[in-house]
Amino acid sequence: MPRTDVTIKTRDGNCPASLFTPHGGTGPWPGVVFFMDGLGIRPTLWEMGQHLADRGYTVLLPDLYYRAGHYEPMVPAQVFADPAAREALMKFIGSLDRDRKVSDAGACIDFLSDCPQVKGDRFGAVGYCMGGNVALVAAGAYPHRFAAIASFHGGGLATDQPDSPHRTLQGVTGRVYVAGADEDAHFTEQEKVLLEKSLAAAGVPHQVETYAGAHHGYAVPDHPAFNPQAAERHWQALFQLLGDTLA
Repeated sequence: MPRTDVTIKTRDGNCPASLFTPHGGTGPWPGVVFFMDGLGIRPTLWEMGQHLADRGYTVLLPDLYYRAGHYEPMVPAQVFADPAAREALMKFIGSLDRDRKVSDAGACIDFLSDCPQVKGDRFGAVGYCMGGNVALVAAGAYPHRFAAIASFHGGGLATDQPDSPHRTLQGVTGRVYVAGADEDAHFTEQEKVLLEKSLAAAGVPHQVETYAGAHHGYAVPDHPAFNPQAAERHWQALFQLLGDTLA
């Protein structure tokens, strides 16, 4: 089935989103929320969403920048090369505080709960870069609704900020998988250790890894740091996590 445009009703308005289901076959299938990276909605994320869906899932990809109105799809290499574009991007990313992340995640849960292509009442959450942070925030805010939570080259996961995701993991009932990169200032070894300690203290089943030779952005094909080997490793880890918890 081709990508379908849908609208998620949120506290703050209408959030445009894409819904992906497997090519061929009939549903319903387990639901997964795909939280975008900081560069926003663009064709490469649609390709990733369909790739995930074809493994037997209904995948919801919300545009978390909907509050800002329409924006043109970003080209990562161009954004990183242009100081003005980078500054604009940081304003987009900075507009998503914890309250908005939690509210939007709740709206995604409601959407999947009412979606006829979805079975079950516990879902998967996967995110990249900024979205990896959102996935952990969502898990902490709705601890009984996510059976699987995955963060790939996520940033700000275990910091000294009061809203850091590692502070709100108590009660999470799903399994957590986090994969950073050894060349990534957004998720340092110190943060990795703190996150692991927090997950263990909360009694959350988890695995936190660092992909050697990879940089921030390794899993997303249009990112300048895309690493085919690390990307394949991430797909295998994600499929294993979802297969063990949702299938």
